[in-house]
Amino acid sequence: MRTRQIGDVEVSAVGLGAMNLSLEDRPDEARAIATIHAAIDAGVTLIDTADSYHLAGHDEVGHNERLIAKALASHSSGSDVLVASKGGHTRPDLNPGPYIWPVNGRPEHIKAACEGSLQRLGVEAIGLYFLHSPDQDVPYEDSVGAIRDLLDAGKIRMAGVSNASTAQIALAHTLLDGRLAAVENQYSPTFRSSGPELELCHSMGIAFLPWGPMRGVSRSDAGTPVHDRFARVGQAHGVSPQQVVLAWMLATSPIVIPIPGSTRPETARDSAAAVDLTLTDSERAELDTA
Repeated sequence: MRTRQIGDVEVSAVGLGAMNLSLEDRPDEARAIATIHAAIDAGVTLIDTADSYHLAGHDEVGHNERLIAKALASHSSGSDVLVASKGGHTRPDLNPGPYIWPVNGRPEHIKAACEGSLQRLGVEAIGLYFLHSPDQDVPYEDSVGAIRDLLDAGKIRMAGVSNASTAQIALAHTLLDGRLAAVENQYSPTFRSSGPELELCHSMGIAFLPWGPMRGVSRSDAGTPVHDRFARVGQAHGVSPQQVVLAWMLATSPIVIPIPGSTRPETARDSAAAVDLTLTDSERAELDTA
């Protein structure tokens, strides 16, 4: 597995986004753990989670973190995995929709969320911890200040921000005294508005973790112009269009570390294999078309 850097830590160039293992329509625990194990066996050493990844309206905060802790404890290489978690979202009920997470960026909530994550993950310090989203009702300085306090207290080893603008990234880097290690924003073939944030991270040497990387190239998107472009390139290499998406992202910048979500062992292995796929210049130019 090829590697990339988050701060001073070397991780696999492709990670695993574990969210879908705990939301609605999630697989049973045996398959979820098998998926995590398959990713580790394929060389993945970065797994992304959050305390809010659980069924909406249920008293199971941290379901995803507990699942990951159990999977890592039962794998011989589990201790080699960097777990990235996040605080600042909640899932109290299904209204106004099943995939809406109310934001809570109050410093006391962020710190309490981190304490809960520490217990569920069974660690003394979380390897990488993100402010999940900006809270419009809380000064960004206050929310990031809580992350800084956690970093200073040794509760987390590296700090990140998620769903952040270029101005917020620059501010967070300053507030953290130059210790911003990673940014996690949505980025995919059909969602490229985080391009400026990616470019800023590239210039600053900060890891950029695209979430939702398969938007527009999932199986349900077959027949759309974007999906078909990636599918054509995949056919030329004998691989899935989803693997092409990840190879395309990896070729964008050495600071990009995509975190595709998998719910089956075979898709986890397929995603990990993207690190070995090299696209031609003409293929990249075709895929760069929005």
